[in-house]
Amino acid sequence: MKIAVTGSIAMDHLMTFSGKFSESLVVDQLDKISLSFLVSDLEIRRGGVAPNICFSLGALGLQPLLVGSAGEDFSDYRAWLDRHGVETWPVHISQTKHTARFVATTDDVHAQIASFYTGAMEEARNIELKPIVEKAGGVDIIMISPNDPEAMLRHTEECRSRGYDFVADPSQQIAWMSGEQIRKLIDGAKYLFSNEYEAHLIEQKTGWSHEEILGRVTVRVITRGKSGATIHRAGREAVSVNIVEVAKAVEPTGVGDAFRAGFLAGLSEGLSDERCAQLGSLVSSYVVETVGTQEFRFDGTLPQRFEAAFGAEALADVAGLLDRAIL
Repeated sequence: MKIAVTGSIAMDHLMTFSGKFSESLVVDQLDKISLSFLVSDLEIRRGGVAPNICFSLGALGLQPLLVGSAGEDFSDYRAWLDRHGVETWPVHISQTKHTARFVATTDDVHAQIASFYTGAMEEARNIELKPIVEKAGGVDIIMISPNDPEAMLRHTEECRSRGYDFVADPSQQIAWMSGEQIRKLIDGAKYLFSNEYEAHLIEQKTGWSHEEILGRVTVRVITRGKSGATIHRAGREAVSVNIVEVAKAVEPTGVGDAFRAGFLAGLSEGLSDERCAQLGSLVSSYVVETVGTQEFRFDGTLPQRFEAAFGAEALADVAGLLDRAIL
């Protein structure tokens, strides 16, 4: 099964300030604010929803297509993804803008000052999917993840008009989009992903009930944090899947992307909704144990971890996929 993942490509620059921002603020002078903070460390992390998902798919032995827009500074990131099983040739390279960046400084009480530079991500709206699909020799499903909003709308409409199966994953962009835009993003999707809060926001903004949404998408997947995930199909009882417990959860960033990757990997094997979600929970458990969205590595206990969470019968169904995972 050939999977293409569209979405943001970004670098995260994370800094720490030893102190409290609040101690440097003069309330009646905020209209004249001009501050500089001496930071104690800098971590540069590879990020962006689409590469995060693709990295996890690559770790599971698949070769996903990364579709997005980056700057000429993408070369090192490209080499990293190429080494980890991701096909990066579809990435559009801007001639004028840098790769998107998230720059954040966090103080001792976890207050944060951050900026997001969209940069080359804006040019994702110029990407046509048909030439990519043809060059790849066909694509079975296209995931439309958070990205430049115009790009998301364009890719969704192209999928509908050309008959490409697509996954709708609007996630954090829901907050900025109108109900009409969200309706265009999800209508006709093979799968719709969101977390629990986003699920309610989709219903609120679109004016569609849960049942009406199930009439417009084939499968609705809702992640619920520590409560796991539920998978809904019209006319069927919802399927619930628990998380995979870990000894110590270190950092939650990227957990949702990892879940989506595991789920898609299950689809590539023709597995049931339940098994797909269980695989998503498995991959998520590795990401939450590490700092950084692409820093985890599977180990020799991969099958044992899955079996401990979901049982021997479930393991038998996914064993072939886990055998191909890169340790």
